[in-house]
Amino acid sequence: MIRVLLVHDVCLVRSVLAEWLSREPDIRVDGTPWRGVSALMRSLRPDVCAADLETAGGYRIPPLGELCPPGAAAKLPRLLVLAGANRPGLLRQAVEAGALGYVDKEGSPGNLIRAIRHVAEGKRFVDDSLGFGFLKAAQMPLTRRELSVLSLAAGGASIAEIAGSLHLSHGTVRNYMAAITRKTGARNRIDAIRISQGEGWL
Repeated sequence: MIRVLLVHDVCLVRSVLAEWLSREPDIRVDGTPWRGVSALMRSLRPDVCAADLETAGGYRIPPLGELCPPGAAAKLPRLLVLAGANRPGLLRQAVEAGALGYVDKEGSPGNLIRAIRHVAEGKRFVDDSLGFGFLKAAQMPLTRRELSVLSLAAGGASIAEIAGSLHLSHGTVRNYMAAITRKTGARNRIDAIRISQGEGWL
């Protein structure tokens, strides 16, 4: 039996997906929104964590070892992400978090089941249609932390709000914003957000 933790913030979509996956005789599914992922990851100890990246909002996927209880390193869940080729920034975050499977949300539903089984066996699964997204992700100049800062800024957060959300000093946030502006070739923060959104990094 493959135990899957399905992470999606939209309750209706999460419920329908969980019910559909549960029809497979070898798959058992528990669902959670992003805010509950850490607690359930620790209590359920799933084989596979299937996470929709585009509903993550301000959440970011840390390396899976950070989500598991001490002493559980030998049985880390394997990460499978649902994403789109038009969001290469999210694909890059998933790579940095150690994802083993990548399913295109625009693809066939059967790909999700195949991906879960592959990933549960420790095999990599990547939808061919995500290739262009991975190419753009490889060209992206911003680090994961810089993306986190810029994502909050794009949502209208002030320097103080970004600092509080990410547990950084105001000066550190300003330094990140300066680096982001330089790396994107932007004139200012607004221009950096526009460029990054146009490139699909945000």
